[in-house]
Amino acid sequence: MAKFEKNKYEESKLYRVRHSSAHVMAQAVLEMFPDGKVAIGPPIEEGFYYDFDLPRPLTPEDLEVLEKRMREIIAGNHKFKKEVLQANQARDLFSDQPYKLELIDGLEQGGYDEYGEPLEEKPEISIYTQDSFVDLCRGPHVENTGEINPEAIKLLSVAGAYWRGDEERPMLQRIYGTAWESADELEQYLWKLEEARKRDHRRLGKDLDLFSVSEEVGAGLILWHPKGGMVRKIAEDYCREEHEIGGYEFVYSPHIGKANLWQTSGHLDWYQENMYSPLDIEGQEYYLKPMNCPFHVQIYKSRIRSYRDLPLRFAEWGTVYRYERSGVLHGLLRVRGFTQDDAHLFCRPDQMPEEIDRVLDFSLNILRAFGFKDFQAYLSTRNPDKAAGPLEQWEAPTEALRNALERAQISYQIDEGEATFYGPKIDLKVRDALGREWQLSTIQFDFTLPERFDLVFVGEDGQEHRPYMIHRALLGSMERFMGVLIEHFAGAFPVWLSPVQTVLIPIADRHYEYVYQVAGRLKAAGLRVEVDERGERMNAKIRDAQNQKIPYMLVIGDKEVEGDSVSVRLRSEENLGAMSLDGFMTIANSDIANRV
Repeated sequence: MAKFEKNKYEESKLYRVRHSSAHVMAQAVLEMFPDGKVAIGPPIEEGFYYDFDLPRPLTPEDLEVLEKRMREIIAGNHKFKKEVLQANQARDLFSDQPYKLELIDGLEQGGYDEYGEPLEEKPEISIYTQDSFVDLCRGPHVENTGEINPEAIKLLSVAGAYWRGDEERPMLQRIYGTAWESADELEQYLWKLEEARKRDHRRLGKDLDLFSVSEEVGAGLILWHPKGGMVRKIAEDYCREEHEIGGYEFVYSPHIGKANLWQTSGHLDWYQENMYSPLDIEGQEYYLKPMNCPFHVQIYKSRIRSYRDLPLRFAEWGTVYRYERSGVLHGLLRVRGFTQDDAHLFCRPDQMPEEIDRVLDFSLNILRAFGFKDFQAYLSTRNPDKAAGPLEQWEAPTEALRNALERAQISYQIDEGEATFYGPKIDLKVRDALGREWQLSTIQFDFTLPERFDLVFVGEDGQEHRPYMIHRALLGSMERFMGVLIEHFAGAFPVWLSPVQTVLIPIADRHYEYVYQVAGRLKAAGLRVEVDERGERMNAKIRDAQNQKIPYMLVIGDKEVEGDSVSVRLRSEENLGAMSLDGFMTIANSDIANRV
């Protein structure tokens, strides 16, 4: 299940409606395929799904038939009846359902629930029945199918899903659906899905010629084209300038490191499954770096540090490599090689609260500059199974992060047990134009690496003391950030970020001399300009420029040449008409300065 307020959601009627809709869908599927095998079918954040092992692939036409049958089942007002069984009784009931038998084994042993989620206590084994369908299920459900609004359900798609997420297990067919309490809510949701499809960064990346992935290079490895590279360069240049103002110093580190470096840092103990296989170099093992932090630690250790030197703020746009299964790769959002706007702060214990406040404020200001205004923070606390150091060592930094969020007056939630390895952390998430939440910035306190690498500074008393360390990725992965940015603006970047800000459109060949004079003046003023020299008609050129999301189109014909002017159109299709070139540059420069 996606991360959201799970307990609150599970208590809602909408959760029960969706859970019940999944069972109704499963009934319809087994009626269509009596020999089908059923796996799991939970509610998720915006709907539900159910996994099936079926004799043939499902088609879009099948979904229409299933949806119609679901409405008929709903109209029957069938009661959802719960019954608690012994394990052997459940096995007899599901004797022809191998996936259910495996789940029953897990329930009997107390390790997993019927959705394969780990459990702390041994659960009861219960079933729910409605009409002719019976399922292994803990609930909850609505009282009867009549509580499901038949005009507010929709089957959306079919996808492949490995049983238990294991590539060695059978591939099942996962049917996704959604259910709401009203038809209006369903309509709004379907609009949002269609708008998200239009904003898909993979489609826009191709249409706007921003980036690509090549089979010859490898999956999950991004090739930045000139236009996408320009947007990224502008974003990085802006951030670098702000970092310099903020007291950061830039460092650079290699892409590989010896095995003992990653052993000391703990990555080989805690993170090796996300690292690539080692390289053998002259009999020694080296690893592609999954993170930059051990290198920044070595820079800190390169000489004796005094209390007067602190805080130190090392920043690097460092490219890292992490193993991701091919099935989870997703455009720019999930890749195998990416560049982090990484920074590591080393400070005295007494400086720690101020540094956390400072980096939190810095993160928010940068995100606001890119057009994000709606934030949600998550404070992650200690994961007892994947955490370094004793519980008491986590208490003070956790409280320090909490206090920083409260001083910043940011809405936040607690993510219990989500912090691993180094120490507690703050994740900053932004909501985009469609209200979707994306995690970008991370601020993580670290008392582990300073100890593992024996970092010290000489205090005012002449004695050695241990510094504190803060990990900080502001935009996070540049690849992921660019994907979010593309979808947030639907490819229509603010003028300051647009790879091409202005296109000049001559109406006839006789206008080219003046067009190139105008282009030269605009370039000299710092604008990014193209001239459309194609032999297309003017309206076709305007339409193409609008499709390319170029902010300004300057049309030039006889009147503009005679009047030393330009005719300005916007990508929004607004026609500002003729104006002087200075008048246009005033508009453009204002838009750039205000980042609109």
